[in-house]
Amino acid sequence: MDNACEMPLQNASSAEVRRILETTRTIAVVGLSDKPDRDSFRVAAYLQNHGYRIVPVNPNHTEVLGERAYPALREVPGPIDLVDVFRRPDAVPAIVADAIAVGARTVWMQDGIVHNVAAEQARAAGLTVVMNKCLLREHRAWQAAA
Repeated sequence: MDNACEMPLQNASSAEVRRILETTRTIAVVGLSDKPDRDSFRVAAYLQNHGYRIVPVNPNHTEVLGERAYPALREVPGPIDLVDVFRRPDAVPAIVADAIAVGARTVWMQDGIVHNVAAEQARAAGLTVVMNKCLLREHRAWQAAA
């Protein structure tokens, strides 16, 4: 099944997004690039500058934004609050399985990324799911409203 044009059947509410932003401390960024012109880099740098701990997850890098990079989510030591996904929708089911396995509280799929089946699996395991939203944009909106 092609998930490229899928729309979220269910998504986190504005109140849930606000709670996520308030309680999250550690964000694993899956697919984080070391190229400053990439969205993943810009979003992670912004979040890092706003006090969040960023954990790069990308098998092609050893370090991004001054943080040690890990080849896979399951190799990240310590707790992860939020898994921020910068990968194609077809990669999402495996990422969600890893997020569940490591005990993450939230899976956040960036703009253009939706996978309803994987999202339902995450919710069934007790995770909050956000799809097709930019974490940077949502944080800016939250900060502006505060």
